[in-house]
Amino acid sequence: MGVFLVWYSLSKVSLNELLVYAKNADYTYIIMGMFLGFLSHLSRAYRWRFQLEPMGYNIKFGNSVMAVFATYLINYTIPRAGEVARASIITNYEGVPFEKGFGTIVAERIADMLVMLGIMTITLFLQFDFIYSFLVERFNPVKIAVAMVVGVLLMLFFFKLLKKSKSKLAEKIKNFVNGLIEGSLSIFKMKKKWPFIFHTLFIWGMYVLMFYVTSFAMKELQGISLGAILIGFISASFSIAATNGGIGSYPLAIYAAFSLFSIPEQPSIAFGWIMWASQTLMIIVFGGLSLLYLPIFNRKKQVDS
Repeated sequence: MGVFLVWYSLSKVSLNELLVYAKNADYTYIIMGMFLGFLSHLSRAYRWRFQLEPMGYNIKFGNSVMAVFATYLINYTIPRAGEVARASIITNYEGVPFEKGFGTIVAERIADMLVMLGIMTITLFLQFDFIYSFLVERFNPVKIAVAMVVGVLLMLFFFKLLKKSKSKLAEKIKNFVNGLIEGSLSIFKMKKKWPFIFHTLFIWGMYVLMFYVTSFAMKELQGISLGAILIGFISASFSIAATNGGIGSYPLAIYAAFSLFSIPEQPSIAFGWIMWASQTLMIIVFGGLSLLYLPIFNRKKQVDS
């Protein structure tokens, strides 16, 4: 899938044209964007320790940082495999049971999802007239409203059936849903919940800021609106979740978002590639170094054991 998307995006803008955009880019802003992304990853590693401490595990910050960078690198191979690897790394080097480590990762993803929903809500309010007119031009609002009502009714009907059912599958689904709810609520029960919330907001603040700052690297995007930045960021974020680290899909997602604001195709896709390549380079370097250095960093502990 990723290979096809890479080919498709390069069919819109040739490699030679991309190289021209890359050559003319202001690398001061690209490096600044990479640094902001790096700060977000450090914050994520520090935040993770708040979740593990109540269970009696005070893991080394170095191991947490390297596990996080390894997560992002491994996700380029198999989507979401990095989360499993991250829990396994802490199991191997810090003695945290896998299921507990993985449970905290699920809980933090729920927190991230809530912040993402917050960003989407803010974007909707800021760009309500634009988004509403865009949808009305292309979709029948009555049909959308009916579809939403039907969807809600079907969900309520499904949950009612699920609640009454005693089958093994229903019990597994209920346990999974209850676990997700408990995991998300545990965030507010932890001892350092306010630092956790601060780091969660900081992480996503850095994500948005790195996207915005990197846009200054291209003169073709000077004066881009906040609405375009937010919608582009949301679209790009979903592309990362849908494919292996956004390979191929990231530039296309940004083009799809920017086209709503009449931003030309070529600079939109070029910006997507510059943005994706710079962050990917950082992940490859620090993720690779992390995987190499983890056994060295923990050598003393392994010798002692």
